[in-house]
Amino acid sequence: MNRNLYSILAFLLLATGCSPSRAPLKTVEEVHLPRFMGDWYVIANIPTFIEKGAHNAVESYRLDQDGTIATTFTFRKDGFDGPLKTYTPRGFVRDTTSNAAWGMQFIWPFKAEYLIISLNEAYTQTIIGRNKRDYVWIMARTPEIPDEDYARLIADLAAWGYDISKIEKVPQSWPERQTP
Repeated sequence: MNRNLYSILAFLLLATGCSPSRAPLKTVEEVHLPRFMGDWYVIANIPTFIEKGAHNAVESYRLDQDGTIATTFTFRKDGFDGPLKTYTPRGFVRDTTSNAAWGMQFIWPFKAEYLIISLNEAYTQTIIGRNKRDYVWIMARTPEIPDEDYARLIADLAAWGYDISKIEKVPQSWPERQTP
């Protein structure tokens, strides 16, 4: 390696070591996995690169016999009539006491952090977060939620250290015949 590359690596290590640390996100106390399974509409998120321009985004979960979660993430790219995109990561429960901390595997052997940080008692609204606060997903069992619920969830995210200016609503439009 040349000297400039060592200098760049040293700078990056120092810069990341000097960044302010945040307390880890607190997950919900307990997730009843069978009840959590099924379809969740993505109401808003800090999108990953694959989710930019997503419309009608839905995350669907199925608990398999081996305890893993078969996941299907679908959306229309760049419009309600855009091409259908489908991804099928697999979820792995990392904390079997609460079932609220998962690893989500899109590409073997890497598992992305997936934390259930909010879940209402009725299992109709949830927030999935990451300790880095780089991505987040507000999801619901219906394509829309009341404005006051959305405002409360955004306020919670701000209190937990998320930059809420990065959160984008995901357009949802579901005529009766097209629901997942």
